[in-house]
Amino acid sequence: GLLTTHGGMGLLVYEKESFGNPVIKVVYKVTGEHDNSGVFIRLPEPAPDPWYGVHNGYEVQIDGGQDDWHCTGAIYSLSKAESRPQKSKGEWNVMEIELRGQTTIVRVNGVKVNEFRGDQPVPPRTKWFEPVRGPRPDVGYIGLQNHDQGSHVYFKEVSVRPLP
Repeated sequence: GLLTTHGGMGLLVYEKESFGNPVIKVVYKVTGEHDNSGVFIRLPEPAPDPWYGVHNGYEVQIDGGQDDWHCTGAIYSLSKAESRPQKSKGEWNVMEIELRGQTTIVRVNGVKVNEFRGDQPVPPRTKWFEPVRGPRPDVGYIGLQNHDQGSHVYFKEVSVRPLP
């Protein structure tokens, strides 16, 4: 009944369908403060490799120990999290990602932590592993990231429902 990350960089993509304007609910827990994972959204096609997800979709970050641009709820290096409601290691968290056209709203444990528009100004790209800048399509695939050998994130629910 659980998915868990282990090993090195990887990406699990749901390939059966792409999504336009849903709410994606992800129930997860971390085992350490610096466990690193993420939920990829707006992938234009099923990702052939993990780096495709980084550069062609948006990553909604899961990581309690990084700065505001790289912590849980941030759109990785593009839009910072405005609060940090992630629970302590070992406790379940609920992340909801609302996709409405080019707008992405992220809530963690009921607290709105981010609202991002694909056409808003973003910081310049300074490292090769940061995502290529630019808007993503209004319809896309979703996936879960496996980041590194030291990160162990557990997922017990990933669900998608259309917006009303």
